Amino acid sequence: MNKKTHDIWNHQFISLIIDSMADGVFTMDANGIISSWNQSMERISGYTADEALGKTCAILSCSRCFGKSCPADIKKCKIFKQNYSEAKECQLKHKNGYDVSVIKNASVVKDEKGRLLGVVETVTDLTELNQARKRAEEAALRLGEFHRLDNIIGKSRAMREVFYAIEAAAASDATILIQGESGTGKELVAGAIHYNSERKNELMVTVNCSALSETLLESELFGHVKGAYTGAVRDRIGRFEEADGGTIFLDEIGELSPLIQVKLLRVLQEREIERVGESKKRKINIRIVTATHQDLFAKVSQGTFREDLYYRLKVFPIKLPPLRDRKEDIPLLVSHFIQSMTEKTGKAIVDTSRQVVRAFMDYNWPGNVRELENAIEHSFVLCNSDRVELEDLPVEIRSNIRAAKSKPGSLKTVPAKREKLTRDSLLSLLEDCSWSKAEVARRVGLSHTSIWKYMKKWNIPLSHNEWELLSEVTK
Repeated sequence: MNKKTHDIWNHQFISLIIDSMADGVFTMDANGIISSWNQSMERISGYTADEALGKTCAILSCSRCFGKSCPADIKKCKIFKQNYSEAKECQLKHKNGYDVSVIKNASVVKDEKGRLLGVVETVTDLTELNQARKRAEEAALRLGEFHRLDNIIGKSRAMREVFYAIEAAAASDATILIQGESGTGKELVAGAIHYNSERKNELMVTVNCSALSETLLESELFGHVKGAYTGAVRDRIGRFEEADGGTIFLDEIGELSPLIQVKLLRVLQEREIERVGESKKRKINIRIVTATHQDLFAKVSQGTFREDLYYRLKVFPIKLPPLRDRKEDIPLLVSHFIQSMTEKTGKAIVDTSRQVVRAFMDYNWPGNVRELENAIEHSFVLCNSDRVELEDLPVEIRSNIRAAKSKPGSLKTVPAKREKLTRDSLLSLLEDCSWSKAEVARRVGLSHTSIWKYMKKWNIPLSHNEWELLSEVTK
């Protein structure tokens, strides 16, 4: 093999190696014109080699080009002052308009006499890594271990917002108002806020404001001195003082009488209390978290709840979604409760039938997560196999199934003549089913795999977040 043939073979071999690399690689000549563009760059950027060759790197619209937008003039690029760039995470603009997270690095290439030959840049796509991070976070949520949130289970968008709100609340000392229907887990959220805060090593004291009369609640919260009223035979410390240094959780705050509302307002303003029967003021250092299933703003409008107290309480409100609005979390919750009941009872129940899952998804859950947990506990009493069946469920859920079957058109089952699935109808179904591919498949009578193939065919992203992002880019 002569030298010319060897050089040609060597050049082809190097080109094949560069094209086989997972990272994007491209080069620019001394004038900043792109002179080579490997296959991975085509995949990452969306631009083919034919489209990129002869252009400048400005087509990538890099978000971090030495801290400034790309000058599109190779002679003005700061890389020539330092001959290399440190690997940095940034975003490139894909040909279709959306951002791609990457790690980019660049080096100046000179000959043996120090004359500039060009620049070589490498681009590492972080899309799969970011998706893996997201899957890992969702897996942690399934296990209830995300930020040590214990028994708060969920991966829906609504619950992710709750998790982030808890994290933000735990990092501050603001007064928190947790709102949500009965059974949505308000006490769990209050506990998560406390045990992830700087007060986690101190007490968290819980008081149900609807369980006691006004007189008893006043004594419970503020304490009393001996002789304050009949039966007060000794001094008694109140729950506010007991929680000093820690957190007090006031559940069902909407049930407070006008008198207790006034006294609580003073605690919020002054951070001090007076025991019943005593005029001495006592300073307290507490974090106050409250919860209610009622519409406090409506109570303010009706004149039954103080407006100034309402705004003091809702410094940082957290709204818990009802279970009917996050049904995609039901399979995770069911799995969690089955595991918990298996450990508690010793029964070898590992799953539910498909009919049970469907019944759970069709039910409205007025009692929310607490009702679901009770339904699983009920089924454990009756179940004599390794799988929960319809006959093991509480009567109200089974009655819901019978009622739905007896009402024409009430169940969204497979029609006798299936309508042709279109991209628009699939998008509508995905929105209606909170982007649960399994639920969409059930409604149209197709397999989960078929739905996934249709989404791939019509370039529909697999998650709601990705769809929103794509919609924003294409506006």
